[in-house]
Amino acid sequence: MAREIKFGKRMIGDGHPAYIIAEIGINHNGDLEIAKKIIDAAVHAGADAVKFQKRTPEISTPPEQQKQMRETPWGYITYLDYRFKVEFGEEEYREIDRYCKQKGIDWMVSVWDEPSVDFMEKFDTPAYKVPSASLTDHDLLRYVRQTGKPVILSTGMSTMEQIHRGVDAVGEDNLVVMHCTSTYPCEPEELNLRMIETLRREFPNNPIGYSGHEVGLVPSAVAVALGASSVERHITLDRAMWGSDRRRPSNPAALSVWSNTSVSPKRRWGMG
Repeated sequence: MAREIKFGKRMIGDGHPAYIIAEIGINHNGDLEIAKKIIDAAVHAGADAVKFQKRTPEISTPPEQQKQMRETPWGYITYLDYRFKVEFGEEEYREIDRYCKQKGIDWMVSVWDEPSVDFMEKFDTPAYKVPSASLTDHDLLRYVRQTGKPVILSTGMSTMEQIHRGVDAVGEDNLVVMHCTSTYPCEPEELNLRMIETLRREFPNNPIGYSGHEVGLVPSAVAVALGASSVERHITLDRAMWGSDRRRPSNPAALSVWSNTSVSPKRRWGMG
């Protein structure tokens, strides 16, 4: 089996340019106009896709955390209320879908629960991402697989046995396995980038990617040199903005420098 899969109009895998995902996550702070500005920045940087997070807050927020209080731009509110504030609904995602099509960039989400998968089936995105925290949620993995779309599976915080069980649950077809170290931000000595080579040996039929949470872009280039066929990096307009996801993103200028100068004439590296 060739180590490649199709994402929309793109092929991902050995011999193809690396697929670059700009992870917006919740850096939009629930503001659609901020989301659009970050999409613009990702387009300018040369990313192939932007990615958001889709949760059903009352399901994906642990019960013991729901009533914890938090200082936010909306006041001193519960953590559950905060999760609702930063969660886009159908109207916002319809506009994101329209805007990304207009700008010529793919978009997708990480799904954290089964109702979020049902919600996203309204949209024609090229793939689903399953976050590291859900690698052991085999019911969710099987539920995502039923959509028939390609799946990106992140592996932070996991043992090799857990990774194998997750891959068995979701199936190897149309699957990208992402190396990830879930420290935020992650120090260079903790990145363990050689795990990319290990995952390539463990899963010879699957493209292997890299989801990075470090500050700086050199490790992303190294990851591609080691065999990563896709790279996901967080992006924000300004690390000084309020939010829980500001310490690890790249700013647009830095992402643009890496996307446009460290790669082949097509602005990407491909691995043979």
